[in-house]
Amino acid sequence: MKDHEEHEERATPSRWPVHAPKPKNSAGRDLRAAITTGVVLGALVIAAVWIGPPAWYPLVAASVALAMWEVMTRLREAGYQQPRTLLIILGQAMLWLSVPYETTGLVAGFAFTVLVVMFWGMFHQGRDTRPENYLRDTAVSLFVLAWIPLFGTFAAMISMISEGGVDGSAFIVAFMLCVVANDVGGYAAGVMFGSHPMAPAVSPNKSWEGFAGSLVAGIITGILVVTFLIHGPWWMGIVLGIALVICATMGDLVESQFKRELGIKDMSNLLPGHGGIMDRLDGMLPAAAATYILLTTIALMNPA
Repeated sequence: MKDHEEHEERATPSRWPVHAPKPKNSAGRDLRAAITTGVVLGALVIAAVWIGPPAWYPLVAASVALAMWEVMTRLREAGYQQPRTLLIILGQAMLWLSVPYETTGLVAGFAFTVLVVMFWGMFHQGRDTRPENYLRDTAVSLFVLAWIPLFGTFAAMISMISEGGVDGSAFIVAFMLCVVANDVGGYAAGVMFGSHPMAPAVSPNKSWEGFAGSLVAGIITGILVVTFLIHGPWWMGIVLGIALVICATMGDLVESQFKRELGIKDMSNLLPGHGGIMDRLDGMLPAAAATYILLTTIALMNPA
């Protein structure tokens, strides 16, 4: 009888098998190609961070130029008219002017580029030809300039922050760690638990659960990097994490709406498993602007 009871006790666990939770959503991309591309990109970023501004600025500049080429090529295919080559050159001028003059150079470069765009739209077909879709094409050009080279320059200038005895490379690491935490936290939570769409009319795959995962990971990482890398007040890490996640999420939604209006899935196929350069930078660019402002504020609060 005792042997029978022991046999039943040993058999009980098999009647109630325990399974790991299954993901509610698929990854939606070729994970092998995505991981390989991610490793290569990560190596480039790590190398640039290690070297500092002399490598970080060229990396950001190349990314900005490729992203502008992608976006304006897709716009041209959809019938919009922008001076693609000219805008890429002027976008690079905006970025590189920030090296000697920081935000003053960026603002001056942006203002000059806006003037060029406004005048080009009126006269690129000649003085005797009435411009068509002038307001539409000019507005789209200004949108691209703000979206990519303006925000991208803030990402480059993060490496120039060196207040409080903290080297600029530490600020780049802080930014990149928060970006990675946002991506990983949102991706994991979205795949495993995502069931409530955040903005179904814009991006059906982005969920509130994924946003919550990004917030948790972003806040934790923000506290850690501000405390141990930048030596600022821990509560600023919470502000940094929240601001970065919100800006990155809104950046993702902006690109989703952009691609939806143009009827495309990816900006290009330059990055296997990821789409185009802009498909990787969409959330990072507006997050960089917010991060630059906050990291500069943190540095000024730590004038050691």
